[in-house]
Amino acid sequence: MKKKEQKLEIPSIAQLEVELNREKYRWRFRRVLRSTIYALITVAAAAVLVATLWMPVLQIGGNSMAPTLTDGEIVVSWRGSGFETGDIIAFYHDNKILVKRVIAGPGDWVDIDESGTVYVNEEELYEPYLVEKALGDCDIALPYQVPESKIFVMGDHRSVSLDSRNTVLGCVAYDQIVGRLLFRVWPHQAAGLI
Repeated sequence: MKKKEQKLEIPSIAQLEVELNREKYRWRFRRVLRSTIYALITVAAAAVLVATLWMPVLQIGGNSMAPTLTDGEIVVSWRGSGFETGDIIAFYHDNKILVKRVIAGPGDWVDIDESGTVYVNEEELYEPYLVEKALGDCDIALPYQVPESKIFVMGDHRSVSLDSRNTVLGCVAYDQIVGRLLFRVWPHQAAGLI
């Protein structure tokens, strides 16, 4: 038995050029794919860093801030300081993030009458964001002076909100604050500044 001899076929120049172009394309494709993956990883890392350090994204749970914010909405907050009356802030309490409205700052006197009207330093607080006023679950002695380095907060749905009117939550320390809510992202039809 004879072994079949294999004849080595030499490719033509046109075939070599086609193969060379194919290899160049594969090399360019890999290079573009690799640079795209690196760019996506860099953008994702930057987004996580920004969201963690400066602009946390939060989902509202519950209806203590209704009608301003409702359950399931997604909002973006801004880390910073210098909170003013009327600002909506997010803060940590018992391993949860709560969202409430700033009513008074350190040293201010807060008083709430039976109808739910709030007075800060003996002046009635203008609250156009409320649908109805209520004293709610209040077990603090009124008038109440806000301690140093703390903020007095209340929810907009006063009859159901657990906030600084109750000793379970109390006033919020500055180191508990996540940030001030800036704008609503979801639902898209309600997106915009808060």
